[in-house]
Amino acid sequence: MSGGAGIVYVGCYTGRGGGRGTGIVAARRDPGSGRLDVLGVVAETPSPSFLARHPRLPVLYAVNELPDGTVSAWTIHPDGALTPLGVRSTGGADPCHLAVDPGGEFLYAANYGSGSVAVLPLDPAGAPGDRADLVAHDGRGPVPDRQEGPHAHMVSPDPDGCGLLAVDLGTDSLYRYRRGPDGRLRATDRFPTRPGTGPRHLARHPDGRRCFLAGELDASVTAYHTDGAGRLVERGRVGASRRPGHVQPSEIVVGPDGRFLYLANRGVGTVAVFALDEAAPRWLAEVSGLGDWPRHLALLGGHLYIADERADTVAVFPVDPDTGLPASSPARVPVPSPTCVLGDQP
Repeated sequence: MSGGAGIVYVGCYTGRGGGRGTGIVAARRDPGSGRLDVLGVVAETPSPSFLARHPRLPVLYAVNELPDGTVSAWTIHPDGALTPLGVRSTGGADPCHLAVDPGGEFLYAANYGSGSVAVLPLDPAGAPGDRADLVAHDGRGPVPDRQEGPHAHMVSPDPDGCGLLAVDLGTDSLYRYRRGPDGRLRATDRFPTRPGTGPRHLARHPDGRRCFLAGELDASVTAYHTDGAGRLVERGRVGASRRPGHVQPSEIVVGPDGRFLYLANRGVGTVAVFALDEAAPRWLAEVSGLGDWPRHLALLGGHLYIADERADTVAVFPVDPDTGLPASSPARVPVPSPTCVLGDQP
């Protein structure tokens, strides 16, 4: 993949989403120190709350989290500049997550407000076309103000390129789909979580068999493994934080060597670190030094980048490769209402 090497993109809530940003901010990352040098706003677009890259092409994608949701695409230039490539409707309200299938042929988007998953084909240049499918979830959960109906919160393509897991906060469920060559989704399974979990995001382990789910509403982390029939089986469950106060997990990430798990906790403003050497994640430490609303985190080149939405800051922590623990004091980069940090490497 070429274009924008060494460039980090940060999605920001804009005025239409209650934020202070104006679109997507670019920053150049120093591979040694991890430092970010902000280059400025490279795309003015409404509330690009989650970002993704094409697996082969220099193309950047964003959801526009609006009542009439859209996805936007840009061609990435070597200096990090972006050229508009296209905008398409997601067919639903408030899309909050998107992902590209490993083959680079389709884009998936999760419509939070309407509880649906959209599939958009990508042309040879990476531009999205009109929707190939739109699948609506059904149901509710026991938390009345958050689970009155379905709220799709994440889409996670299987490594084989044809499978998809969709995470739904409103229905306390993970949905498994198979995608046909025409982009149509066929539901193959539904995995209920414990009532009131409020599934938000999941992180896949590099071994391809395990995954870990962040429960936004009950402040939990649930470990799963895949059995011989391809079903998800719960392996264990732990609390998201050991700090007192309101805990509302957001992003969850497994390190590239599969030894450690990182979870951002809004409210208490921490990142919890877990070891993955047992059936359930084993708590190691919690790092502060943030504001109170770390919405997203990313591991890039031995550093942890945390977007604190309300503090208007991206915090940068060096991570010890042996212990997996972030340093106690981060560097801070001012960015208005940051919601997602995307680098040029996993």
